[in-house]
Amino acid sequence: VQLQASGGGLVQAGGSLRLSCEVSGGTFSSYCMGWFRQAPGKEREFVARIGWGGGNTYYADSVKGRFTISRDNAKNTVFLQMNSLKPEDTAVYYCAADQRLSTVVVAPRYWGQGTQVTVSS
Repeated sequence: VQLQASGGGLVQAGGSLRLSCEVSGGTFSSYCMGWFRQAPGKEREFVARIGWGGGNTYYADSVKGRFTISRDNAKNTVFLQMNSLKPEDTAVYYCAADQRLSTVVVAPRYWGQGTQVTVSS
């Protein structure tokens, strides 16, 4: 299973970005999907999760109400819509996949390569 994340970039505080992650090599609808991020000098942290059919969404408190995770099973793609961005959202964002809803939050089996998001103040 291969995951290819894209959509990162430089944005001003208060702006928006939409990340995408295309999955290949597996049955996309059988995977729960997650987004994680890692800021410089910090450990990687969970951001958001979505279940197989698009339900069971779950967010870190730090992004709740600002970020929205969604998926298009016909396009084998998961999205992360990020609004009201803050400088502290600056990080490399990774998509991840696992067949278990609980596991995708803590130790997903498959990882993408990451995409840089930089929010300027």
